[in-house]
Amino acid sequence: MSLRGRVLGPLSPTTLVADLLRYPALASSELKNLFIFHNALLSTGSGLLLAVMLEELVPVLAREGLLGSICNAAAWTPKLEQFYLINYYFKYWELADTMFLVAKKKPLKFLHVFHHANTALLCFVQLNGQTSVSWVPIVLNLTVHVLMYFYYGATSAGYKIWWKKYLTTMQITQFVIDLFVVYFASYNLFVSRHASNTLPYCTECSGTEGAAVFGCALLTSYLFLFIAFYKATYKKKVGSASSTPGSPRTAGFLQDEKAPLISKKSDEELSKHLEADS
Repeated sequence: MSLRGRVLGPLSPTTLVADLLRYPALASSELKNLFIFHNALLSTGSGLLLAVMLEELVPVLAREGLLGSICNAAAWTPKLEQFYLINYYFKYWELADTMFLVAKKKPLKFLHVFHHANTALLCFVQLNGQTSVSWVPIVLNLTVHVLMYFYYGATSAGYKIWWKKYLTTMQITQFVIDLFVVYFASYNLFVSRHASNTLPYCTECSGTEGAAVFGCALLTSYLFLFIAFYKATYKKKVGSASSTPGSPRTAGFLQDEKAPLISKKSDEELSKHLEADS
């Protein structure tokens, strides 16, 4: 039975952050351990979800071929739909990144909030639109998240990871592949339905038109935002005081985990703020 109509609508990240501010501040060591645990679970969970999705996808690819697995309605299997739903709920779990930022007294920058909030919305729209191409961005995203959350957890635990810079490169590569495949599927979807007698196309593609337009628009915005972040972070002049690679959790992804999570002074300030709010 389809999950359409039974998927919970997107929640507001601002509401979740506001709820967090009502709780007492955690000590720096407690927050650090919780942060490491959070990232270890997300890395492991993303890896497990990726594995079970591939187990279901490989037979679909063998049966339908690459083109069919991207466009055919038969590629939207009940099991994959369940996995897409789990991936959708993962997006709310990932909003804990924002909560950690608030607890650390870090600024919430546009790319971080925009990406986290709208990815949950994107998953919701594609679930209800039943776009068969959905597995492509989800598989790529899970692959990146396995490495990304591993990096966060490892650096928080004190390990030095040399491939920090390449995570953002992987994100940009992911969005380029996403856009190529999603634009291809969307083109075939619209042409087969509205211009089949005038424009060439490969095959009909399943899914709603609204979901296709929203997916193309949002993924395009992600690509440009992450390219801008990459340039701003890694193309600054060496030696500039502001050239230290920025924070993935504040500006996008790659945060310097060597900085103290919460200082004693910040703990006191946050406590005062909480008392004033209560």
